[in-house]
Amino acid sequence: MVEHKFCPNCGQQNTETRKTFYQLFVHFFEDLTHYEHSFWKTIRNLLLKPGALTKEYMSGKRMSYLAPVRLYIFISLVTFFYIAVTPDRSDSLVEVSFNDSKTEKVSDIDDEKFDLGFEKFSTVRELDSLQRIPAEKVSDFQYSMLRKVTSVAENNTRDQLYAKFRESFIRNLPKVLFIYMPIFAFLLWIFQNKRKWYYFDHGIFTLHYFSFLLLIYFILSVITDLLDMIDNNVTNFIQGVLMILASVWTFYYFYPAHHRFYGESRLSSLIKGTVMFVINIFFIIVIMLLFVVYTFINIH
Repeated sequence: MVEHKFCPNCGQQNTETRKTFYQLFVHFFEDLTHYEHSFWKTIRNLLLKPGALTKEYMSGKRMSYLAPVRLYIFISLVTFFYIAVTPDRSDSLVEVSFNDSKTEKVSDIDDEKFDLGFEKFSTVRELDSLQRIPAEKVSDFQYSMLRKVTSVAENNTRDQLYAKFRESFIRNLPKVLFIYMPIFAFLLWIFQNKRKWYYFDHGIFTLHYFSFLLLIYFILSVITDLLDMIDNNVTNFIQGVLMILASVWTFYYFYPAHHRFYGESRLSSLIKGTVMFVINIFFIIVIMLLFVVYTFINIH
């Protein structure tokens, strides 16, 4: 039995653990409303006030907002879940009825096989035959690469290859962002004052910035899928406008965020942001190419 307000051993507050149903309901409602308030306040500032969320967090005002790691994990989980449950519309198929009441799926448009342009062979069977001829035989590495490329081209049309690569890009984009975050924070550390800013500070800025990118991606995906259900000239126009606005805001967002959080002049933020943009594009392209290779290896 603890006689004081706080336990002298562990410091836990001495409160009554047995509560009435009314007290439990009030406590649950208070937690729910507090979470909803902090959640929507966090999302609003993240989308509309570049850098403000990071500045508030680093100044110690943390109770009114979701923690950066928790925010990123929540947004990434929602995005990954949505991608997982959303059907792939990149390879559109329609059903055609026949007189015998049988149906089968065919492509919306006629498509051609992917032609590699090799003169001596066009199928895996022909390549295997050439490999058995001493004068035509290539190294094991070259043979494995040629066999994979030929197999993919033999079993996929141009549109199917395009659809598979497109689907891989869409599904792997959140993973690329997650892998790239430490690199992005490191680049910020290189460009900023080492005495004033720690890597941790850049990590918080990066978490918020990438949470913003992921949230924009999620919102745009949901809106695009909803508009695709209607699919007419008006919705296509709206979809195009939204894509342009989202792209412009995503590109512009870094500059005011950098200026607001690091407190540098707009010109300095513009110069550093532009240099970082070029460097980041290079590294992201390299990572995406690795994902393309990974996708190609796993295509059948």
